[in-house]
Amino acid sequence: MESGAPPDGLGVAREGYPGRHAGGFVKAAGIERFGGDVRELSLPDPRPAGAGETLITVRAAGVGPWDDLVRLGSWDVGPRPPMALGVAAAGTVAAVGAGVDGWSVGDEVMTHPVPLLEHGCWSELLLARADVLAAKPSAVPWEDAAAFPVPALTADQAIGAALGNSGARRLLVHGAGGVTGQLIAALGVVVGAEVAVTAGPRSAERLRELGVAAVFDYHDGGWPARVRDWAGGGGVAAAINAAPGGEDAALSTVADGGRLATITGAPPPVARGVTIVDIYVQADGGRLASMAERLGNGEIGISVGGIYGLAAATDALNLAVGGGGGGAVVLRV
Repeated sequence: MESGAPPDGLGVAREGYPGRHAGGFVKAAGIERFGGDVRELSLPDPRPAGAGETLITVRAAGVGPWDDLVRLGSWDVGPRPPMALGVAAAGTVAAVGAGVDGWSVGDEVMTHPVPLLEHGCWSELLLARADVLAAKPSAVPWEDAAAFPVPALTADQAIGAALGNSGARRLLVHGAGGVTGQLIAALGVVVGAEVAVTAGPRSAERLRELGVAAVFDYHDGGWPARVRDWAGGGGVAAAINAAPGGEDAALSTVADGGRLATITGAPPPVARGVTIVDIYVQADGGRLASMAERLGNGEIGISVGGIYGLAAATDALNLAVGGGGGGAVVLRV
């Protein structure tokens, strides 16, 4: 393998890896220090895939507000800067390590590969454990597949936490206008719940198309009382909060002894016997595969609102942090 330094002087080429670029470096977008600006980077090719690992040629990578937590150092996903950001990707298997069953070179996959092994997903090559991969449905575009893993796994875990084995069939999703909230609402309908949501007027029609039973405008301060009335006066048996700062309002709609799952990282105090579950997305190839199957057969979907190149990763991240502009944000790698 040829040796040399990348244009910005970062990193050292790794011996023994068949790099695709002179010097064994890949293009990426990430940070040189926690809290620093996002910029284009030249990073060393990943090491060869070890036991239980795969190497992925990334076609597209997801971008979300969670990536800003990694940038700031608030979410420890494993590596230290200089590093590529990104915790979701779609691409093709380029190599498999020892003991990997079920995956072959050329397979099309999607993944949420946290904890990261070397670098994040905003890179041409990604080293990932085989057990966090899921097959990409053939008809799903690369961009949709890259945007899917984090909101899909979050939705799957939130629905499981809120409904569980409780038998609750009426579910509130507070803050259903965003990408993750829409997926939660859609999955709730698919699993047979009668779903009410809160959202702004721009999202209301789309949510009704998903089959939700009722839409409440969160701009109206009286919506919690109307949700309780919808549920028969005592409140819903299960709720999911997907609205930043909406935890207390969501809790106020839950009946005594009910369940509340929140994905915003700030659960309210336990009250009235309500079980509260704080959701932090967990990598799980099996659960992602189940959700990907639902995506492939059209039971659920995802809307991509912005597609950028690696050179515009800062713009992509700013859009995602600002709400996504009505859809998921993706980097085309």
